Amino acid sequence: MTAAPATRPTAGPLSGPGALRFGYGTNGFANHRLGDALAVLADLGYVGVALTLDHDHLDPFAPGLARRVAAVRRRLDALGLAVVVETGARYLLDPRHKHAPTLLHDDPARRVEFLRRAVRIGADLGAEAVSFWAGVRPPGVPPGVAADRLVAGCATVCAAAAEAGVPLGFEPEPGMFVEDIAGWWRLREALGAPPGFGITLDIGHCRCLEPMPVPQCVSAVAAHLVNVQIDDMRRGVHEHLEFGTGEIDFPPVLRALADAGYRGLVAVELPRHSHAAPAVAARSLDFLRAAASRGEGR
Repeated sequence: MTAAPATRPTAGPLSGPGALRFGYGTNGFANHRLGDALAVLADLGYVGVALTLDHDHLDPFAPGLARRVAAVRRRLDALGLAVVVETGARYLLDPRHKHAPTLLHDDPARRVEFLRRAVRIGADLGAEAVSFWAGVRPPGVPPGVAADRLVAGCATVCAAAAEAGVPLGFEPEPGMFVEDIAGWWRLREALGAPPGFGITLDIGHCRCLEPMPVPQCVSAVAAHLVNVQIDDMRRGVHEHLEFGTGEIDFPPVLRALADAGYRGLVAVELPRHSHAAPAVAARSLDFLRAAASRGEGR
Protein backbone atom coordinates (compact mmCIF):
# COMPACT_ATOMS: atom_id res chain seq x y z
CA MET A 1 0.00 0.00 0.00
CA THR A 2 1.07 3.55 -0.63
CA ALA A 3 1.62 5.53 2.54
CA ALA A 4 0.52 9.11 2.92
CA PRO A 5 3.09 11.83 3.63
CA ALA A 6 4.95 11.56 6.92
CA THR A 7 3.19 14.57 8.44
CA ARG A 8 -0.38 14.84 9.59
CA PRO A 9 -2.81 17.02 7.67
CA THR A 10 -3.59 20.35 9.23
CA ALA A 11 -7.08 21.78 9.30
CA GLY A 12 -7.10 24.98 7.32
CA PRO A 13 -10.05 27.29 6.69
CA LEU A 14 -13.12 25.52 5.38
CA SER A 15 -14.40 26.55 1.99
CA GLY A 16 -17.34 24.12 1.85
CA PRO A 17 -18.33 20.55 2.65
CA GLY A 18 -15.57 19.29 0.34
CA ALA A 19 -13.04 20.60 2.88
CA LEU A 20 -14.37 18.38 5.68
CA ARG A 21 -11.90 15.87 7.10
CA PHE A 22 -13.21 12.31 6.99
CA GLY A 23 -12.03 9.60 9.35
CA TYR A 24 -13.11 6.07 10.27
CA GLY A 25 -13.65 4.37 13.62
CA THR A 26 -11.33 1.49 14.44
CA ASN A 27 -14.20 -0.28 16.20
CA GLY A 28 -15.35 -1.05 12.66
CA PHE A 29 -12.04 -2.85 12.03
CA ALA A 30 -12.16 -5.23 15.02
CA ASN A 31 -10.84 -8.18 12.97
CA HIS A 32 -7.74 -6.30 11.79
CA ARG A 33 -4.47 -5.63 13.55
CA LEU A 34 -4.40 -1.94 14.36
CA GLY A 35 -1.42 -1.24 12.13
CA ASP A 36 -3.10 -2.98 9.21
CA ALA A 37 -6.35 -1.09 9.79
CA LEU A 38 -4.52 2.24 9.80
CA ALA A 39 -2.75 1.38 6.56
CA VAL A 40 -6.00 0.35 4.84
CA LEU A 41 -7.72 3.57 5.88
CA ALA A 42 -4.83 5.78 4.81
CA ASP A 43 -4.64 4.00 1.47
CA LEU A 44 -8.37 4.54 0.91
CA GLY A 45 -7.93 8.28 1.43
CA TYR A 46 -9.13 8.87 4.99
CA VAL A 47 -7.23 11.59 6.85
CA GLY A 48 -7.87 10.36 10.38
CA VAL A 49 -9.14 7.65 12.69
CA ALA A 50 -11.34 7.45 15.74
CA LEU A 51 -9.29 5.01 17.83
CA THR A 52 -11.28 2.95 20.33
CA LEU A 53 -9.05 1.76 23.16
CA ASP A 54 -9.78 -1.97 23.47
CA HIS A 55 -8.27 -5.40 23.92
CA ASP A 56 -7.32 -5.74 20.27
CA HIS A 57 -6.49 -2.10 19.49
CA LEU A 58 -4.15 -0.44 22.01
CA ASP A 59 -5.23 -2.05 25.29
CA PRO A 60 -4.70 0.63 27.95
CA PHE A 61 -4.21 -1.97 30.71
CA ALA A 62 -1.73 -4.31 28.99
CA PRO A 63 2.01 -4.16 29.82
CA GLY A 64 4.31 -1.80 27.98
CA LEU A 65 1.72 0.91 27.42
CA ALA A 66 4.15 3.77 26.88
CA ARG A 67 6.11 1.78 24.31
CA ARG A 68 2.95 0.71 22.47
CA VAL A 69 1.50 4.22 22.44
CA ALA A 70 4.75 5.57 21.03
CA ALA A 71 4.64 2.94 18.28
CA VAL A 72 1.07 3.89 17.36
CA ARG A 73 2.05 7.56 17.30
CA ARG A 74 4.86 6.79 14.88
CA ARG A 75 2.49 4.78 12.69
CA LEU A 76 -0.09 7.57 12.62
CA ASP A 77 2.56 10.12 11.75
CA ALA A 78 4.02 7.95 9.00
CA LEU A 79 0.58 7.53 7.43
CA GLY A 80 -0.42 11.17 7.86
CA LEU A 81 -3.45 10.27 9.99
CA ALA A 82 -5.02 12.49 12.64
CA VAL A 83 -6.64 10.79 15.62
CA VAL A 84 -9.35 11.13 18.23
CA VAL A 85 -9.53 8.69 21.14
CA GLU A 86 -12.80 6.85 21.78
CA THR A 87 -13.59 5.05 25.04
CA GLY A 88 -16.71 3.02 24.20
CA ALA A 89 -15.19 -0.49 24.33
CA ARG A 90 -17.84 -2.96 25.47
CA TYR A 91 -16.07 -5.43 27.78
CA LEU A 92 -12.70 -3.82 28.43
CA LEU A 93 -13.31 -3.15 32.13
CA ASP A 94 -15.58 -6.08 33.04
CA PRO A 95 -15.66 -9.32 31.00
CA ARG A 96 -19.21 -10.10 32.14
CA HIS A 97 -21.00 -6.76 31.99
CA LYS A 98 -21.07 -4.51 28.92
CA HIS A 99 -19.59 -1.04 29.53
CA ALA A 100 -19.38 -1.59 33.30
CA PRO A 101 -18.49 0.09 35.50
CA THR A 102 -19.59 3.53 34.34
CA LEU A 103 -19.34 6.81 36.20
CA LEU A 104 -22.82 6.05 37.56
CA HIS A 105 -21.97 2.82 39.40
CA ASP A 106 -21.40 2.48 43.14
CA ASP A 107 -17.69 2.03 42.51
CA PRO A 108 -16.65 3.93 39.37
CA ALA A 109 -12.93 3.77 40.18
CA ARG A 110 -11.98 1.55 37.26
CA ARG A 111 -13.90 3.77 34.81
CA VAL A 112 -12.26 6.90 36.21
CA GLU A 113 -8.82 5.31 35.92
CA PHE A 114 -9.59 4.22 32.37
CA LEU A 115 -10.64 7.73 31.37
CA ARG A 116 -7.55 9.21 32.99
CA ARG A 117 -5.43 6.78 31.00
CA ALA A 118 -7.35 7.66 27.85
CA VAL A 119 -6.53 11.33 28.41
CA ARG A 120 -2.83 10.56 28.87
CA ILE A 121 -2.84 8.34 25.79
CA GLY A 122 -4.63 11.08 23.87
CA ALA A 123 -1.97 13.59 24.87
CA ASP A 124 0.84 11.23 23.84
CA LEU A 125 -0.83 10.51 20.49
CA GLY A 126 -1.48 14.18 19.77
CA ALA A 127 -5.22 13.43 19.70
CA GLU A 128 -7.65 16.15 18.71
CA ALA A 129 -10.12 15.01 21.39
CA VAL A 130 -10.94 12.24 23.84
CA SER A 131 -14.57 11.12 23.70
CA PHE A 132 -16.65 9.51 26.46
CA TRP A 133 -20.25 9.11 27.63
CA ALA A 134 -22.36 8.68 30.78
CA GLY A 135 -23.47 5.07 30.56
CA VAL A 136 -26.83 3.54 31.45
CA ARG A 137 -28.19 4.30 34.93
CA PRO A 138 -27.74 1.11 36.99
CA PRO A 139 -30.84 -0.51 38.53
CA GLY A 140 -31.52 0.83 41.99
CA VAL A 141 -29.56 4.05 41.53
CA PRO A 142 -31.94 7.05 41.81
CA PRO A 143 -31.66 9.69 39.07
CA GLY A 144 -30.44 12.33 41.52
CA VAL A 145 -27.67 10.08 42.80
CA ALA A 146 -26.70 9.17 39.24
CA ALA A 147 -26.54 12.86 38.31
CA ASP A 148 -24.29 13.66 41.27
CA ARG A 149 -21.99 10.75 40.43
CA LEU A 150 -21.78 11.79 36.81
CA VAL A 151 -20.90 15.38 37.65
CA ALA A 152 -18.24 14.26 40.12
CA GLY A 153 -16.71 11.81 37.65
CA CYS A 154 -16.76 14.29 34.78
CA ALA A 155 -15.14 16.93 36.97
CA THR A 156 -12.27 14.54 37.70
CA VAL A 157 -11.82 13.75 34.02
CA CYS A 158 -12.03 17.44 33.09
CA ALA A 159 -9.24 18.23 35.54
CA ALA A 160 -7.03 15.53 34.03
CA ALA A 161 -7.79 16.70 30.50
CA ALA A 162 -7.09 20.34 31.35
CA GLU A 163 -3.71 19.37 32.82
CA ALA A 164 -2.88 17.31 29.71
CA GLY A 165 -4.18 19.93 27.30
CA VAL A 166 -6.61 17.53 25.60
CA PRO A 167 -10.18 18.58 24.64
CA LEU A 168 -12.99 16.35 25.87
CA GLY A 169 -16.00 15.43 23.76
CA PHE A 170 -18.91 14.14 25.84
CA GLU A 171 -21.26 12.05 23.71
CA PRO A 172 -25.03 11.93 24.24
CA GLU A 173 -25.97 8.30 23.58
CA PRO A 174 -29.52 6.93 23.10
CA GLY A 175 -30.59 4.90 26.12
CA MET A 176 -27.88 6.31 28.38
CA PHE A 177 -28.34 8.67 31.30
CA VAL A 178 -27.37 11.60 29.06
CA GLU A 179 -28.89 10.69 25.73
CA ASP A 180 -29.55 13.97 23.93
CA ILE A 181 -28.22 17.46 23.35
CA ALA A 182 -30.46 18.93 26.04
CA GLY A 183 -28.92 16.53 28.56
CA TRP A 184 -25.43 17.60 27.48
CA TRP A 185 -26.31 21.26 28.07
CA ARG A 186 -27.58 20.43 31.58
CA LEU A 187 -24.43 18.48 32.39
CA ARG A 188 -22.20 21.27 31.10
CA GLU A 189 -24.03 23.79 33.28
CA ALA A 190 -23.76 21.52 36.33
CA LEU A 191 -19.99 21.30 35.75
CA GLY A 192 -19.68 25.07 35.62
CA ALA A 193 -19.15 25.21 31.84
CA PRO A 194 -15.46 24.23 31.79
CA PRO A 195 -13.84 25.43 28.55
CA GLY A 196 -12.41 22.01 27.65
CA PHE A 197 -15.73 20.17 27.96
CA GLY A 198 -17.03 19.91 24.42
CA ILE A 199 -19.51 17.64 22.72
CA THR A 200 -19.15 14.56 20.54
CA LEU A 201 -22.08 14.57 18.13
CA ASP A 202 -23.15 11.34 16.46
CA ILE A 203 -25.13 12.32 13.36
CA GLY A 204 -27.15 9.09 13.46
CA HIS A 205 -28.17 9.72 17.05
CA CYS A 206 -29.59 13.08 16.02
CA ARG A 207 -31.96 11.36 13.59
CA CYS A 208 -32.75 8.67 16.14
CA LEU A 209 -34.11 10.87 18.92
CA GLU A 210 -33.50 14.61 18.69
CA PRO A 211 -36.64 16.75 18.21
CA MET A 212 -35.04 19.05 15.61
CA PRO A 213 -33.72 18.26 12.13
CA VAL A 214 -30.17 16.95 11.98
CA PRO A 215 -28.61 20.09 10.42
CA GLN A 216 -30.16 22.15 13.22
CA CYS A 217 -28.57 19.81 15.78
CA VAL A 218 -25.19 20.66 14.27
CA SER A 219 -25.90 24.38 14.39
CA ALA A 220 -27.16 24.19 17.98
CA VAL A 221 -23.83 22.90 19.35
CA ALA A 222 -21.44 24.32 16.74
CA ALA A 223 -19.52 26.43 19.24
CA HIS A 224 -18.73 23.37 21.39
CA LEU A 225 -18.29 20.68 18.74
CA VAL A 226 -14.97 18.85 19.10
CA ASN A 227 -15.74 15.43 17.60
CA VAL A 228 -18.22 14.12 15.03
CA GLN A 229 -19.27 10.53 14.41
CA ILE A 230 -21.26 9.89 11.26
CA ASP A 231 -23.54 7.04 10.21
CA ASP A 232 -27.06 6.55 8.91
CA MET A 233 -29.99 5.79 11.21
CA ARG A 234 -33.77 5.64 11.40
CA ARG A 235 -36.09 7.49 13.72
CA GLY A 236 -36.51 5.73 17.06
CA VAL A 237 -34.08 2.88 16.28
CA HIS A 238 -30.56 3.02 17.68
CA GLU A 239 -28.84 1.01 14.97
CA HIS A 240 -25.77 2.29 13.11
CA LEU A 241 -26.43 1.79 9.40
CA GLU A 242 -24.39 2.15 6.25
CA PHE A 243 -24.99 5.37 4.37
CA GLY A 244 -28.06 5.29 2.16
CA THR A 245 -29.82 2.57 4.15
CA GLY A 246 -31.36 4.86 6.78
CA GLU A 247 -33.33 8.10 6.69
CA ILE A 248 -30.72 10.88 6.82
CA ASP A 249 -30.27 13.38 3.99
CA PHE A 250 -26.52 13.92 4.25
CA PRO A 251 -25.69 16.87 1.95
CA PRO A 252 -27.44 19.40 4.24
CA VAL A 253 -25.74 17.85 7.29
CA LEU A 254 -22.28 18.18 5.76
CA ARG A 255 -23.15 21.69 4.62
CA ALA A 256 -24.12 22.54 8.22
CA LEU A 257 -20.79 21.22 9.53
CA ALA A 258 -18.90 23.32 7.00
CA ASP A 259 -21.00 26.41 7.68
CA ALA A 260 -20.32 25.94 11.39
CA GLY A 261 -16.59 26.13 10.71
CA TYR A 262 -16.03 22.68 12.16
CA ARG A 263 -12.40 21.63 11.68
CA GLY A 264 -12.27 18.29 13.48
CA LEU A 265 -12.63 14.78 12.17
CA VAL A 266 -15.93 13.48 10.81
CA ALA A 267 -15.43 9.79 11.54
CA VAL A 268 -17.58 6.96 10.23
CA GLU A 269 -19.07 5.00 13.14
CA LEU A 270 -20.04 1.47 12.04
CA PRO A 271 -19.04 -0.79 14.95
CA ARG A 272 -20.95 -3.84 13.67
CA HIS A 273 -19.43 -3.94 10.20
CA SER A 274 -15.98 -5.37 10.90
CA HIS A 275 -16.76 -8.49 8.88
CA ALA A 276 -16.47 -6.43 5.69
CA ALA A 277 -14.44 -3.48 6.96
CA PRO A 278 -12.30 -2.58 3.91
CA ALA A 279 -15.25 -2.68 1.50
CA VAL A 280 -17.54 -0.79 3.89
CA ALA A 281 -14.88 1.84 4.51
CA ALA A 282 -14.34 2.33 0.77
CA ARG A 283 -18.09 2.68 0.10
CA SER A 284 -18.46 5.06 3.02
CA LEU A 285 -15.78 7.45 1.84
CA ASP A 286 -17.16 7.46 -1.71
CA PHE A 287 -20.62 8.26 -0.32
CA LEU A 288 -19.40 11.07 1.94
CA ARG A 289 -17.36 12.70 -0.79
CA ALA A 290 -20.32 12.61 -3.17
CA ALA A 291 -22.67 13.95 -0.49
CA ALA A 292 -20.22 16.74 0.35
CA SER A 293 -20.04 17.72 -3.32
CA ARG A 294 -23.84 17.89 -3.51
CA GLY A 295 -23.88 19.93 -0.31
CA GLU A 296 -21.64 22.55 -1.85
CA GLY A 297 -24.30 23.32 -4.42
CA ARG A 298 -27.06 23.96 -1.88
